[in-house]
Amino acid sequence: MQAANHTDAVLQARIEDAAAAAERQNTPHFVGFLDERQASLAKRFAETCGANFLLWGGHPDAERVYFGAFPFWQEPDPALFPICGATATWRKCDALSHRDFLGAFLAAGIGRETLGDFLLEEGRCVFYCRCEVRDFLFAQVAKIGRVGVKLSPSVEEPLPALHHFQPIEAVIASPRLDCVVAACTGLSRDKAAALIDGDCVQVDHSPMHAHAYTVSEGALLSIRGKGRFLIDSVSAQTKKGKRKLVGRKFI
Repeated sequence: MQAANHTDAVLQARIEDAAAAAERQNTPHFVGFLDERQASLAKRFAETCGANFLLWGGHPDAERVYFGAFPFWQEPDPALFPICGATATWRKCDALSHRDFLGAFLAAGIGRETLGDFLLEEGRCVFYCRCEVRDFLFAQVAKIGRVGVKLSPSVEEPLPALHHFQPIEAVIASPRLDCVVAACTGLSRDKAAALIDGDCVQVDHSPMHAHAYTVSEGALLSIRGKGRFLIDSVSAQTKKGKRKLVGRKFI
């Protein structure tokens, strides 16, 4: 697979180098953290070069992940990844957001690439980071904004939800992209087609311009100005030529 631009080419080189080093040195090599688009590309690059690999972000539903390349004799193991979890707690009467935590951690002097997911609920945030920066964060961060927080190296389940969703159900004529975009957004098919033509639609983190592209179950749609949508299922065609789409909108 050929990278589309310089940034992707750099990522491709890092993935291929990690895979080669894992074989040559007979030990795992890691690249991360990667965002969702980078992770999708890393998977394709790794499959193309035949790597033995795993994408892991500290918990099963992670969006920000590490790429781990392993020697072919070794089963990829999440326990070997240089990822640590931690928990921040505070008074439930104080409201904190993902942006608050990210801003405070970046202000402490660490890079975004060292941070994984933040999972928040009232009074608790479970977050993941490179193990090398966790102690630094513990020493530097006592407040998020104006709110005092207590940081702990333990992570207790159940974890807070990574996302919240609004369910979507619609009857569509076809799983074509223009039909699915129209169903997700409540727009007419013509207006959905205009969004596609206007470079406003991504499918699984890649721009998509083909109106007739078939949207598969499990696809992630990002529609500029409208949000993100996860397609859970598209039923078989009925006798009347219709299909039922079931999905979720990220909120």
